[in-house]
Amino acid sequence: MGDRELHADCARCAALCCVAPAFAKSSDFAINKPAGTPCRNLGDDFGCTVHERLDASGFHGCVVFDCFGAGQRLTQETFGGRDWRAAPENAGPMFAALPVMRQLHELMWYVTEALKLDEAAPVHRKLRDALARTDHLAAGSPAELTALDLDAHRRRVNPLLQRASELARSGVRGRPDHRGANLIGRRMRGADLRGASFRGALLIGADLRDADLRRADFTGADVRGTDLRGADLTGVLFFTESQRRAAVLEGG
Repeated sequence: MGDRELHADCARCAALCCVAPAFAKSSDFAINKPAGTPCRNLGDDFGCTVHERLDASGFHGCVVFDCFGAGQRLTQETFGGRDWRAAPENAGPMFAALPVMRQLHELMWYVTEALKLDEAAPVHRKLRDALARTDHLAAGSPAELTALDLDAHRRRVNPLLQRASELARSGVRGRPDHRGANLIGRRMRGADLRGASFRGALLIGADLRDADLRRADFTGADVRGTDLRGADLTGVLFFTESQRRAAVLEGG
């Protein structure tokens, strides 16, 4: 499959994330926006007119969003460079396919990260097969994408990712298990959390300043406002760029 792009390249996309999803007015979005309706900040060139001041304008949800390269793949590959403005008949299929493509690309990102773990060598072959299969599914037609049983595919891949995580963390004794835990606002400053599992945990507003998080697994953790200033994130597992932007890593 070559080196698949698993990061957003907005210059090669038709601003799909600014149109396809619905926005609910909240701390993440300053407005309500129905699905399939362009954001009021979308320019004629598919650029965001408030991109340099998204946070100040009340669009933190846009700051932390990551399509993992799904937007440009849909625009350039699936739809051959056509966009929803020039070809309105593509709008519905493009918007419907975006969340599917995004989830496939996100899964590919996790598998790619797992393949970088030397300790996970026992499952590398299966991971490579899973990566190739996921990329093949993402190459489907718009109709095939929207008809795809994503949950079934995830059930085949997730055990491999969990095994890779276990192998990577196996050298840490007494590693804490916080999978799916509600840790909203929890104070864990300076805690020894080496090799901890935070898979699917709610860490919103938690205080993890100066914590030892080496080799901790953050798969799917909600880290909005999580204070990670001074924390040791050496070798942290499955910590996405979106999570990094959602957490507090710098400041006074």
